[in-house]
Amino acid sequence: MFRRRSTLAAGLCVPLLAATAAGMQEWKSGIVWKEPAVVTPGETAADPPSDAIVLFAGTDLSAFRGGEKWEVKHGVATAGGGTITTKQKFGDVQVHLEFRTPAEVEGSGQGRGNSGLYLMNRYEVQIMDSFENSTTYDSQAGSLYKQTPPLVNACRPPGAWQTYDVLFEAPRFDENGTIVRPARATVFHNGVAVQVRRPLRGATARLQGRRGQYLPHPLKEPFNLQWHGDKVSFRNIWVRDLELDRGETYPDA
Repeated sequence: MFRRRSTLAAGLCVPLLAATAAGMQEWKSGIVWKEPAVVTPGETAADPPSDAIVLFAGTDLSAFRGGEKWEVKHGVATAGGGTITTKQKFGDVQVHLEFRTPAEVEGSGQGRGNSGLYLMNRYEVQIMDSFENSTTYDSQAGSLYKQTPPLVNACRPPGAWQTYDVLFEAPRFDENGTIVRPARATVFHNGVAVQVRRPLRGATARLQGRRGQYLPHPLKEPFNLQWHGDKVSFRNIWVRDLELDRGETYPDA
């Protein structure tokens, strides 16, 4: 009896569900979307996609200013004095770069393989050798320097190549120069999420005892790779402009 009722119930259930589905209308959001552009991905996650702006492909630093003392050899750019700054300006942006701290370890703490990615020349994602190297948590590799430690320490050993993939949302100011939306950063260190849409509390504070603050600036600015006295090497640097403010209006729920 149990099997017979089960079979009968199954037989009645299918037409009932079909009839219910047939009477339903597809829900639509009501938003008129712009057709997404077609982008061809790179062969690997490190390779630039078809819409990327390649800033360093291993031959020269012509996309940057200030690289006169840097050495470019065997497809690698190594810091040798002076911070390099992009000639092009960026706002909301995806940044990919690969870096290598010196294989020979000298010093400790902030004295090991120290550099930094300064988005809009103001907001720093720390670059350094944090492999078995104790330092303040909010200034180790993958941190938003002096603001937010990384979720985890994903650093590889000294001398090994490492990757940063950064999604940066530029801050927005009103007509009076008041901050209305803070900058946010998502950071993948060697493929590991270490920052997820973390808000920045202002520009990176460079002076001891001073907290960073927001001062109005243009929507697009260059970014730089910091010279901090260590011969940190870089390769495969590319970016993508992100169209985050697309002007869509969401209907009332």
